[in-house]
Amino acid sequence: MNMTTPIKPARLRGDRVTMAHGGGGKAMRDLIEEIFTDVFLPPGSEDQARLTSDALREPGAQLAFTTDSFVVSPPEFPGGDIGKIAVCGTVNDLAVGGAKPLWLSAAFIIEEGCEFALLRRIVASMQAEADKAGVRIVTGDTKVVERGAADKVFVTTSGVGVIPAGRDMRADNIRPGDVALVNGVLGDHGATILAARGDMALSTDIQSDCQSLNALIEAVLQAAPNTRAARDATRGGVASALNEMADAAGVQIEIDETTLPLRPEVKGVCEVLGLDPLYLANEGTLVLFVPEDEADAALAAMKSVEAGSNATAIGTAKAGHPGRVTMKTLFGGQRLVDTLVGEQLPRIC
Repeated sequence: MNMTTPIKPARLRGDRVTMAHGGGGKAMRDLIEEIFTDVFLPPGSEDQARLTSDALREPGAQLAFTTDSFVVSPPEFPGGDIGKIAVCGTVNDLAVGGAKPLWLSAAFIIEEGCEFALLRRIVASMQAEADKAGVRIVTGDTKVVERGAADKVFVTTSGVGVIPAGRDMRADNIRPGDVALVNGVLGDHGATILAARGDMALSTDIQSDCQSLNALIEAVLQAAPNTRAARDATRGGVASALNEMADAAGVQIEIDETTLPLRPEVKGVCEVLGLDPLYLANEGTLVLFVPEDEADAALAAMKSVEAGSNATAIGTAKAGHPGRVTMKTLFGGQRLVDTLVGEQLPRIC
């Protein structure tokens, strides 16, 4: 007997979101069920997620909680989309604090006229990245706004994780002599978004570095258990992350321009447009500090994971001028790497 999986009848009419899909009636229920809960949640889900994990029972374990909103334009780009960024960004915000990410929520602000096909691709991308990162999207919300009140779709995600007992990854743990490591090349996401917007005649094969980093951090902590702190270098790039860490720890951080991992294409885009790649956004790159005697082990652990294949040491913490970040240039001089004022590029993530 030939057994086939029954095909669910389509509930949505047309190919775009209308204001009726935010009105609380059948059209809204059809949108939520066919686009979102059929992918994210089991049948019979309530308005709240009810969560349990053995990790919560460990004596001394702490809950970690974070939230972020994503308004990237365009919502799809080489290497990712707004949904993938939403998952990766939230997972990474938990992971850089030493937490093991477990659960996410996802809320969508959808513009009237947004294509159902775009929403389906975004939701599928989110679920695929959540599966890869080992987290579950357990609750969410949708709102529909009038045409022009949003740019197709905005996403807000919150995440909950557990910090195992004994872990203490905070920027104020950084000490003079600690080594700064990055897991990959810098500026790919910012350069990708700039090219994807089509505002300028830029032809490039660069893809966003969008990826979850929790597996990489777990590998580092196994090899270098005294890892001091980590930050994901998103808006404002590596320069902003380093300035935040230097200020929190009261140390000077000195990086070496010759060690910075940059693609020639990113350098070229920056030279043409007068941008500094240190301030370009990343969505899968972090900077972390480890004691000098654990730096080699941490670097090897990073390189053993796909997300860290281009890992390298870029500098050290010093006692010098607290809160200052400096860079040894290619020509042997030094320059100040200050906090970004304003935004090099709008709507990056």
